[in-house]
Amino acid sequence: MLKTTLLCGALCATFAMLADTADAATAAPRNRAEIPAEFRWDFSAIYKDWPAWEAGMAEMERQMDAFAKLKGSLAQGPQALLKAYQSYDQIGKLQYLVYRYPQLQRDVDTRDQAVAARFQRVGAVFAKFDAATSWFTPELLTLPEATVRGWLDATPALAPYRHGILNEFRRRAHVLDEKGERILSLAGPTAGSPGTIYEELSTTDIQFPTVTFSDGSSVKLAPGAYAALLESNPNQADRAKAAQAHLGAYAATAASYAASYKGVLDRDWFLTQARNFPTTLDAALFSDNVPRSVVENLIAAARAGTEPLRRYLRLRQKLLGLKEYHTYDNFQPLYRTDKKYPYPEARAVVLESVAPLGEDYLKRYRNFVSGGRIDVYESEGKRSGAYSAGVYGVGPYLLLNHNDTMDAMFTLAHEAGHAMHTVLSYENQPYSTSDYTIFVAEVASTTNERFLLEHLLKKSTDPKERFLLLQHAADQIMGTFYTQVMFADFELRAHQLVEQGQGATAEVLNQLYLQMLKDYYGDAVTVDDFYKHTWARIGHFFRTPYYVYQYATCFASSAQLFKAMTSGDEAARKAATERYLTLLKSGGNDYPMEQLKKAGVDLTQPGPVQAVIAQMDELVTRMEKEAAAIR
Repeated sequence: MLKTTLLCGALCATFAMLADTADAATAAPRNRAEIPAEFRWDFSAIYKDWPAWEAGMAEMERQMDAFAKLKGSLAQGPQALLKAYQSYDQIGKLQYLVYRYPQLQRDVDTRDQAVAARFQRVGAVFAKFDAATSWFTPELLTLPEATVRGWLDATPALAPYRHGILNEFRRRAHVLDEKGERILSLAGPTAGSPGTIYEELSTTDIQFPTVTFSDGSSVKLAPGAYAALLESNPNQADRAKAAQAHLGAYAATAASYAASYKGVLDRDWFLTQARNFPTTLDAALFSDNVPRSVVENLIAAARAGTEPLRRYLRLRQKLLGLKEYHTYDNFQPLYRTDKKYPYPEARAVVLESVAPLGEDYLKRYRNFVSGGRIDVYESEGKRSGAYSAGVYGVGPYLLLNHNDTMDAMFTLAHEAGHAMHTVLSYENQPYSTSDYTIFVAEVASTTNERFLLEHLLKKSTDPKERFLLLQHAADQIMGTFYTQVMFADFELRAHQLVEQGQGATAEVLNQLYLQMLKDYYGDAVTVDDFYKHTWARIGHFFRTPYYVYQYATCFASSAQLFKAMTSGDEAARKAATERYLTLLKSGGNDYPMEQLKKAGVDLTQPGPVQAVIAQMDELVTRMEKEAAAIR
């Protein structure tokens, strides 16, 4: 059914890396009515107006009722199975439309309560559908697998559903009977309670302190202002004061955060046991058919390969002239620049950078950025950050808050990479296999960033600009690879505590996170004790456990794919590019590990991860060279 995930980069998905938030905090919101139409979303491709949306909602409910009447029909033969799947698809296509129409409009003006109310109605209808269709998979799995395989072989019209159907039989050992599935579906709202509690704790109830600094200014250290201060304040003592005060807001209710997170851990362990998995990690990876060894090897390789990260941090300490280097120093710019990248210029440069992917790709890219599908500028009431959201049958919509910085230009490249992945998938896949998994999603986005980096490096001879470009790439590896692996390491160990019947109190979680920082940073960073509360700020731990490792695996995959597309002779580069584009076109027609293998990446082997570690080492060497040339 509908994939409601908003695709964004690791830096916008976690509070651990604050650069995006800092940039947004320094830009003045615009009056939306004064922004030219070409830089705002056009919703008419989804529905022409709200009455049309209401009609779509009514039609979806009608189709849902009709689908429910198909219960008990699947054993009648391949045509009955085909009818059920085609009906399911029609509802899914409608879900995209009725969901995105209010969701996108809510995100450009979160103050509009009428839109918010309509969006809540969608959630209620979706919950009804989940309960009403809980019979479908259990009934499918009562059929003999050999019989269904025979139907698939003899019925060409079932071909689009083959992968999904066989995947359901793979999952059979972990699917309960109809009664059990219904009970689990009814428990859905309860299962979401820890995340809801976290949202309230971290937004509504949290009290961020107001602190006075050495220049006499007083700042309320909410996330945006805190991020801006860490970036802009050159006084290390002020940064230390800010970090301790900001994290203190989480420490003040650490027991409540721990209780919420313990609820997440207990829920995951309950569902793991209910569905007959040995560990929560196995349960989390099962849907994508990813072996546990991928995550375990990723963590082991990153832990063994932390020296390039530490080299970078030592270089930062040297260039900042600090006697001691702390985590709150990670956001201080090493060099400052006044160079701006206005959106029209950034759009042109990003387009130029992906020329190696061929004219067909460029043609689709130009069409996407031509207007109506990218909401470019910050405006009053608009949500922060950036994302790409697909609408099947219409195409992707991309949200930005462009502020003319280098980071904003790279954000455009990143999110447009997601959008083009969606474009190619929708063009080449039927609805049933059009959704690609998160496991491969960040490959397209980070590959486009790498094309942009190398394009800009080729154009620039200014050592300061070149240094800043290289630093951006190093920061991406630190945030998208090392930090995300550290997060995955933490949540794996936290889940193991519950699996082993041990406690997960605030103090236990604090010490676990503090040890992570020491293990990854080593002697390159003086780790302050108050950073032990950072785990309470990482929303992914509470909302989407075992999610963040995919940022790191995608980053490793894109590094290897980019190298293949840009090195060797012309024939080798062309072949690698075709394999990459085939990956983007393949949507969800196979398991993600298999899709990546076809493109040339095997994540069961150490090569992709080692390539990222080597890339970080090379970047630091190049930064040292450029720093020596800056006057």
